[in-house]
Amino acid sequence: MRRFPWIPIAATAIAIVASIPPASAGPLLWQTSSQGDDIHVFDLESRQLVRRLVVGPEPHGIAAPDDARAVYVTLEANDRPRGELLWIDPRTYRVEHRMEICREPHAIATTPDGRWIYVPCRDEHSWAIDAEKREVAARIRTGGRPHNVRISRDGRLALLSPMGDAGRVTVVDIEAGHQVVGEIVFAGSVRPSALSDDGRLFQHVDGLNGFQVADVGSREVVATIEHDTVLGWLLVHPRLGWLGPAGLRRCHGLAIRPGQQEIWSACGASVTIHDVADSTYPELARVPLASKAYWLTFSPDGRWALVALSGADQVAVVDAAAREVVVQLPTGAGPKRNLVIDLAPGRGGAPSRRARY
Repeated sequence: MRRFPWIPIAATAIAIVASIPPASAGPLLWQTSSQGDDIHVFDLESRQLVRRLVVGPEPHGIAAPDDARAVYVTLEANDRPRGELLWIDPRTYRVEHRMEICREPHAIATTPDGRWIYVPCRDEHSWAIDAEKREVAARIRTGGRPHNVRISRDGRLALLSPMGDAGRVTVVDIEAGHQVVGEIVFAGSVRPSALSDDGRLFQHVDGLNGFQVADVGSREVVATIEHDTVLGWLLVHPRLGWLGPAGLRRCHGLAIRPGQQEIWSACGASVTIHDVADSTYPELARVPLASKAYWLTFSPDGRWALVALSGADQVAVVDAAAREVVVQLPTGAGPKRNLVIDLAPGRGGAPSRRARY
């Protein structure tokens, strides 16, 4: 493993919930542990652990509405016939409700108002959950292995990205009763995605060291962008990635920085930054990391990027302006999806228009 001795590893103690100080009023990072049973909550101002929540087997997906009245979490529960969807109160850290759902639920998304939760399931469907009634409203067949989902800022469209050879993203009209209204075909099996405010879908695709861009309105792929950084010597298989000195590496994590000027793409042990205001999407910079990155998000003000290092059981806090790692925080096993919310008084829990995930 490549080592970075100049990056401090935070000596934050992992303690039982009762012994940890009360939650901060500032932005909080919620980091899942896809190979463990817990969620770590960090205060981004002090970079201290606020809570360690033991929630159940393999917490994977995480999302919250704009007002942050709840945090929704899926438990993948790989050794069980069904997983769970949790409603957690972010102010008390109590699990308010548990709903048994499909087999191996993955990354999730919610409408900005929190009414609907979309859950990709290992049954070739994504499930639409009514968050108020806490019941299944619809099951949308996508085929493949449903894996990721994005929802538009107006809450009207859901974009479902299942893994599979067809490389299709299913477009769903939420307001029309969760009806499929189209699809976007990419160059290969689709992985993580990011959705801009102006309706561009950025998509990681198996076998591509970079990402593709689609116009959601026209349902057309309009650009294919490759990173300058080499991931390895040999592309072993599109689904496995490139073989190099540190083993197999692939792209797995896309996020648009608040302000809608940059997209950050996690591939192997680095994040590559591109300009999204320019239609050619030029590469701006690369941030080296200490281990394989497998998800990322931003603080609401865009000051910090939070990159899950799944192989190191850490999350890297990156100064987004300086484009450098300032600290790595210890997490549970296999950190992947993460979320930042702000519960500061006077902001209604809705920082800069959204909870970030």
